Amino acid sequence: MERSVESRDDQRRQTAVCFKAFLLKKSTKTNLNLYDHLVRLLIRVMNERPENAVDVIEDLSHEVKRSMLQEKQSTLKDAPDATSAELLAEQQRALFSRGDEGAHDEIETPLPNVTELTYFLEQIGVGLGREEMQRILLALKQLVDMQPLERCRFWGKILGIEGNYIVAEVEVRDGEDEEEEEVETMHAKEKEGEAQEEDELDPFPKSSFKPPTTIPKEPRRSGTNKFTYFVCREPGLPWVRLPDVTPAQITVARKIRKLFTGRLDAPIVSYPPFPGNEANYLRAQIARISAGTQVSPLGFYQFREEEGEEEEEGARDSVEENPDFEGMPMQEMAESLSAWVHHIQHILLQGRCAWVNLAEKTEDLLEEDMDEEEKEEEPDEPEPEVGPPLLTPLSEDAEVNNTIPWSTRISSNLISQYAIAFVRSNLWPGAYAYVCGKKFENIYIGWGLKFLGEGFNPALPPSPQPEYPSGPEITEEIDPSVQEEEALREAQEEKEAALEGNDALEAEDEEEEEEGEEDDEEN
Repeated sequence: MERSVESRDDQRRQTAVCFKAFLLKKSTKTNLNLYDHLVRLLIRVMNERPENAVDVIEDLSHEVKRSMLQEKQSTLKDAPDATSAELLAEQQRALFSRGDEGAHDEIETPLPNVTELTYFLEQIGVGLGREEMQRILLALKQLVDMQPLERCRFWGKILGIEGNYIVAEVEVRDGEDEEEEEVETMHAKEKEGEAQEEDELDPFPKSSFKPPTTIPKEPRRSGTNKFTYFVCREPGLPWVRLPDVTPAQITVARKIRKLFTGRLDAPIVSYPPFPGNEANYLRAQIARISAGTQVSPLGFYQFREEEGEEEEEGARDSVEENPDFEGMPMQEMAESLSAWVHHIQHILLQGRCAWVNLAEKTEDLLEEDMDEEEKEEEPDEPEPEVGPPLLTPLSEDAEVNNTIPWSTRISSNLISQYAIAFVRSNLWPGAYAYVCGKKFENIYIGWGLKFLGEGFNPALPPSPQPEYPSGPEITEEIDPSVQEEEALREAQEEKEAALEGNDALEAEDEEEEEEGEEDDEEN
């Protein structure tokens, strides 16, 4: 009896093994097997637990099969490569993911109302389309969640050859910039220490050339570095913080015209040479555009009131919102440029908003090398450069080659009482500003180039240095022969003898004159 039971168990095991081997047999069409399919089907039934599972088991089986099929399994047709639009959509998928459940509470956020901006831009016929503006809103939300920002604004979009730049203008919270400046200062000191160590180990001959004094850049939260800017090529791609701008970069940017490539690390090949790459050039152009096109309705901003007589002069360089502003009539905003004012400081020819006296720093550097006589002769101090003050009306802007700098429009002539007034910059094509009641906004969408009104002529390189003038001191001559040297020596001796004879005759004449004078005195 025991042997018969064992034989039956062995037969069952063999049957089970054969049956499992049959289930594991792969299909010649799909390369799948029934065993794995049944396992996936049962797992899905247990996870979803549908009602009347026996009635929908066939549909679930079809869905499981469809999810396992892949185009790459076909040997007759290769799977198409993903397009750039599909890859971008895959990267933008993270923008549409929901955040934490507790994040829906009403809290203060620096996120701008891009939806409202989109509506007003559509009224004046400007914008990027609702779909792209919605993606930009989600990208700005991603930036606000990642960076400690106090204020955020959609500045605009700068077009490029290979890619574009979406620009966000932000203000970082207090204390965050100080840490970054300390880190930058530490890195600069470390580089200086390494350079000094190298000079001590292998000293080089010191040059007496003294380069011109470098114009210092303005500190953060003031002048051209008042705001911080982040850029990205497309919504969903990582945001990159632009470096601070320097006066040298703004000065050279005014002399060149370069289209952007869309790559921040691209070099700027131009004359005069630009001190930096495309990221620095982009930051310089943003500063120039902001200084020339950021406008607001008259009365929206007022000068900041500060206590103390010493601060009265500096108070004219900063403004704040006027809480008593009640808006201006639409007809006045659309007809008069005097109703619009600049609320960003003008950039001087020095490349700064605040003029700095370089003569003082030059004197400090030369005090050790100057003599007392040179110190007494003090050079004349240069006259400080003064630009137009803040809240200057647009009617005072200068024309460029008979081109008016601004044009005023309204969104609709049919229903003017509900229309929106806006202005368009003719010197920076792509810059617009609109106003509707107490609300206004500025935006720029363009190539980042200024209108000149004529053909652009690049700066010419300096003329080459002239050659030395020919003369006996520098002209190379053939060595004289021995006979020529002897003749030259004899001629010099004769000349010296003649000079000595003349000196003796002059001495005798002087003695005779003195004797004659003495005889006259005795008589």
